[in-house]
Amino acid sequence: MMASYWPTPLAAKNNPGVAEAMNRFPKVVFSRTLDKAEWNNTKLVKGDLATEVRGMKREPGKDMVIMGSGSIVSQLAEHGLIDEYQIVLTPVALGSGRTLFEGQNKKLDLKLMKTRTFGNGNVVLW
Repeated sequence: MMASYWPTPLAAKNNPGVAEAMNRFPKVVFSRTLDKAEWNNTKLVKGDLATEVRGMKREPGKDMVIMGSGSIVSQLAEHGLIDEYQIVLTPVALGSGRTLFEGQNKKLDLKLMKTRTFGNGNVVLW
């Protein structure tokens, strides 16, 4: 879980710029089970995901980023609430696991705009 790593001295030592940004930027956690969010600048939302995100998109400010939740991606995609996908492909073959668009019932018409390949083999798709 990000909240258990980024606020730590180890994160500050290993990735100081990323740790500083992760702790400084506003964050939203959607959860049905948490009672409160402990991480700095974090808002806990327990309401309907699509309704909440529609409201957030109407607010002024920077773009939002979804980190680490295929479930949220799938739910928001179903409602047409994702404007742009930036997907990082890591060259690892797994025998099982969850998919990014698990539960997605509609075909998503995506257009590849740009790619970037890194030395470690990862590829970012926009």
